[in-house]
Amino acid sequence: MDLLTHASNNKEKFDTDELRNHLETWKINDVVILRGGSLLWEWHDKNADRVSAIYSCTKSILSALIGIAIGHGHINSIDDPIADYFSSLAATNDQRKRSIRIKHLLSMTSGLEWPDFDKPYWTMKRADDWISFILSQPMAHEPGEAFAYNSGGSHLLSAILTQATGTSAYAYAEEHLFHKLGFRKPRWNSHDGIYEGGAGLHMTSRDMANFGQLYLQGGLWEGEQVIPRSWVETSTSVHHKGLAHYEPPIFGEYGYHWWISTEAHNGVVDYCFAKGYGGQYIFIVPSYDLVAAIRKEPEGKSSAMAAKELLFQHILPFCS
Repeated sequence: MDLLTHASNNKEKFDTDELRNHLETWKINDVVILRGGSLLWEWHDKNADRVSAIYSCTKSILSALIGIAIGHGHINSIDDPIADYFSSLAATNDQRKRSIRIKHLLSMTSGLEWPDFDKPYWTMKRADDWISFILSQPMAHEPGEAFAYNSGGSHLLSAILTQATGTSAYAYAEEHLFHKLGFRKPRWNSHDGIYEGGAGLHMTSRDMANFGQLYLQGGLWEGEQVIPRSWVETSTSVHHKGLAHYEPPIFGEYGYHWWISTEAHNGVVDYCFAKGYGGQYIFIVPSYDLVAAIRKEPEGKSSAMAAKELLFQHILPFCS
């Protein structure tokens, strides 16, 4: 399915044999490009969009929900200690654990020992009680000191959201986000009554793009401030250097469950992005007034670079 509503006379310049070859070689599944809030180009390997796993892009959706909850007064502040929500932490003798704040979970700097780029996540998935497993991990650093990618911390955020709002993360998202943007019935995996904070969401690539467009518009959608503008700005600002050193440059610096990559880092342009395992991306490029949702066949961390090459080699040059 191809739609080129803007610059339709230049379609051939974008939809080239080289592009088609790359889509196949890079095992791209879906592409939705919005520019100026309008659909520029849409392509699906199965000829239709579908609800599919977005993996860790879930984290950026959850970040939005935390911002919405703060805006509605359901959560007081990102400086709230998470011990306010978990009684086991309130009773611990480890002062460092009692010092973990919501902002530390959002910036992946909780200090909990969670090595090898999220390796304990798979042990957590096999545990009977995910929350207890996460909170039982020893402290490796002071909160706020070191970055460690931690889907367990994201799951704690989902539990905090559930407790603070008195409803499930899915129900809260449906009322305050999904319905407002007209999402096509996303699915979200849950465990023991808590929707998975670090992954687990399934949605269409068009809905991914619309979510990115919401952020590009500062949280405003059809005249309604769905997400506080201040949250959009702070969550997509750098709070830690993250994985800016990683090669190839798949990642970047880290905000509040958003990645940030500067032109100095990637050699092309400043942008922020949500990233899911194996190459699921929501790219937001303000200087181009552009959002791109790209999904590919997940094959590991390194192959995820293919989605970025699609952005760098084809989409941005066409829009220049």
